[in-house]
Amino acid sequence: MGTVAAVVSLAACATPSPPPAPVVAPAADPAPTPVPASAARLLPEVPAAQERPVAPPSVTDPAIPREQRIAAFVDYAATTYGIEPQRIRDALAQAEYKQSIIDAITRPAEAVKPWRDYRQIFLTPARIDGGVAFYRDNRAALERVSAETGVPAEYIVAIIGVETFYGRNTGSYRVLDALYTLAFDHPKRAPFFAGELAQLFALAKEEPQLDLLTLKGSYAGAMGMGQFMPSSYRLWAKDGDRDGRRDLLTHRPDVFASIANYFVVHGWQAGGPVVARATLDPGREEFVPDSLQPVHPLSELAARGYRPMAGEPLPTDPATQGATVVGLDGDAGREQWIGYRNYFVITRYNRSPMYALAVHQLAQAIRAGADGAGATP
Repeated sequence: MGTVAAVVSLAACATPSPPPAPVVAPAADPAPTPVPASAARLLPEVPAAQERPVAPPSVTDPAIPREQRIAAFVDYAATTYGIEPQRIRDALAQAEYKQSIIDAITRPAEAVKPWRDYRQIFLTPARIDGGVAFYRDNRAALERVSAETGVPAEYIVAIIGVETFYGRNTGSYRVLDALYTLAFDHPKRAPFFAGELAQLFALAKEEPQLDLLTLKGSYAGAMGMGQFMPSSYRLWAKDGDRDGRRDLLTHRPDVFASIANYFVVHGWQAGGPVVARATLDPGREEFVPDSLQPVHPLSELAARGYRPMAGEPLPTDPATQGATVVGLDGDAGREQWIGYRNYFVITRYNRSPMYALAVHQLAQAIRAGADGAGATP
């Protein structure tokens, strides 16, 4: 999961007016006037959230002996977050290296599976039915958070469904072991994970109900129903029921508010579309954008041969709201998708384009089931 800087409060009493429904593509192809792609001007990027703190080279340089790096980490974490150095040493003395963590992080599903296989992990009848039941069981709390933030309840549920199967699989690794292993034995991403290990100590100081030595999570150190990394927990977790604690492990009011807040601070557009299935004109080459930022005007994408299919959503103001494009290998061949601002926001939770599309499709299936339609995409 990614992180953000600003913390957006949830208005406890103010309920905004329902956002306007997104515009839907007409039955006939719009056939816009072609615009030379080279002449297209990019739209502004979605503003970046605050970067997560990373550990300095004295902690992460693999050329430095391991014990020396660990000693430097103690100094870094203690100085940065005001933690007693001996407390850090005592905890690290009980941390264990796990080879299975290194094995897992070097083989993520996104890197080895095409979309047609990746989709089947998450768009199963059990996960859809589980999401529908979870939504119905928590409807009042979910819809209250949705009204306060503009994030549809089904997307909150879908994140929980994709991340932990609605809280059933929150991880079996000690978070301390995961971050310790990745901080000191995974040089490629050591600056990030050593930074997260330091954040874990800071989080335990702020949230004393969390026990460093027993806290469980994923092989990457993410925890709770929504799989927040320590830095994400510290920055964006919300006390949804105002009981004085931010409990993202099992306390659903806090989990719902925190996932919605994560989307909001990353730029979620209330009432905006997420993605549209598209066609690519025959004979045209696929466009591979430099990033997933929705900076390409629809007129540019049309000039490149991309057109939303009939009935697919469009931005409310195509002149100022851009998109990106993603090509994936589906069951029936190549699939083309136009991703809008909210699609990009979902990728801030997990940078994989397939992850964001799986969340979207699961959310749509959950919404259909919760409303009684019961359709599986």
